[in-house]
Amino acid sequence: MAKVKTSYFCQNCGAQYAKWQGQCTSCREWNTIVEEVIQKEEKNTWKQGAAKSKRAVKPLKINEISRTEEHRMPSGDDEFNRVLGGGIVPGSVILLGGEPGIGKSTLLLQIALQLRYKTLYVSGEESQAQIKMRAERINPDSENCYILTETKTQNIFKQIESVTPDILIIDSIQTLHSDYIESSAGSISQIKECTAELIKFAKETNIPVILIGHITKEGNIAGPKILEHMVDTVLQFEGDRNYVYRILRALKNRFGSTAELGIYEMLGSGLREVANPSEILISRNEDSLSGTAIAATLEGIRPLMIEIQALVSTAVYGTPQRSTTGYNVKRLNMLLAVLEKRAGFRLGAKDVFLNITGGISVDDPAIDLAVVAAVLSSNEDIAIEKNICFAAEVGLAGEIRPVQRVDQRIMEAEKLGFSTIFVSKQNKITIKKPEIRVAVVSKIEDVISDLFG
Repeated sequence: MAKVKTSYFCQNCGAQYAKWQGQCTSCREWNTIVEEVIQKEEKNTWKQGAAKSKRAVKPLKINEISRTEEHRMPSGDDEFNRVLGGGIVPGSVILLGGEPGIGKSTLLLQIALQLRYKTLYVSGEESQAQIKMRAERINPDSENCYILTETKTQNIFKQIESVTPDILIIDSIQTLHSDYIESSAGSISQIKECTAELIKFAKETNIPVILIGHITKEGNIAGPKILEHMVDTVLQFEGDRNYVYRILRALKNRFGSTAELGIYEMLGSGLREVANPSEILISRNEDSLSGTAIAATLEGIRPLMIEIQALVSTAVYGTPQRSTTGYNVKRLNMLLAVLEKRAGFRLGAKDVFLNITGGISVDDPAIDLAVVAAVLSSNEDIAIEKNICFAAEVGLAGEIRPVQRVDQRIMEAEKLGFSTIFVSKQNKITIKKPEIRVAVVSKIEDVISDLFG
């Protein structure tokens, strides 16, 4: 009997060591190194019994390599296609992460039922009957989706040979295990080995593989960090379970931009694509309320109009509170300091609360001016007109700084019926005779005098 090989892995970053030690030298974490059995037997390839290729790969000059036209497989979901960069690239490996219960399995099952390609949906967490119950709510009439409940990679590959799917979906990578690794499913070595087998399968067969990945309590994908380096695309599915809206972001994408955003609405019949997110992110109150302002922001190539709410009140306790939802609290502190130093508003002894409606997070500096307007509106208890929006960055000297692609923001505001948009005087506007009034400002005092007199 062959001797069992073991090694030591860091559960945080996946670094490998020959012996145990208290601290990982890679990520500097303590007591994260555990012993695992790493190999059970010699392996050949992902396909059992397949003959090894005898053709040696030779290096080529870069100008000798023929470039093939990139073909993408449409998923039938416009939001999913946008985030991926136009569709699923054949032979790619996509990793989708998100909190428990956020809708990862529902999203991929819905895509599997909509695809025009033969799809094999492998689940290691639910039975076929459970998946059937969910599928009947989403799309009961699909003839291209095959459901397999299996966790052993060798058995999965045998079923792939008989089904010959065009797309493979795994739910989830943490539930799979390989015969070549002795340790339990979900361990560092099992995740690495199963992912490596699936990547090799995808590259050899040109069949795209979509993986679902669990996340830790810190919000990172469970398993070694190398898992995110191995795959081609890493998607994050996020949202507050108290809201019905879900956000799909690309954290890594070898075949497209990472700045794109997909928005869904969670319904009883599945996830609905939100084609115009500005309408759901702006409340339609009939009454004019102080402390609200509309910002024109961008996520990738998509313009969004978002509502910012602020509440300024006298501090009950000695130290004023600064609290934000969906916005960087350090950025808010900076803007409050600018208002106090450059505009003369005494906000140092007041509580300031800020919220971006809809449960989304925005880090675009172009919403600075809207944040300032909302804070001042609440402080003065004067409502800002509903048909006014803002798209500008605020500097430390109180100057209004330009933002990128201002024309696209102006056109989106005009399309949604706004009458005035505040932008920086330094922005070069190329739109000829826009129907919306473009108010160009250079200092924060100009905005205050225009809004509050």
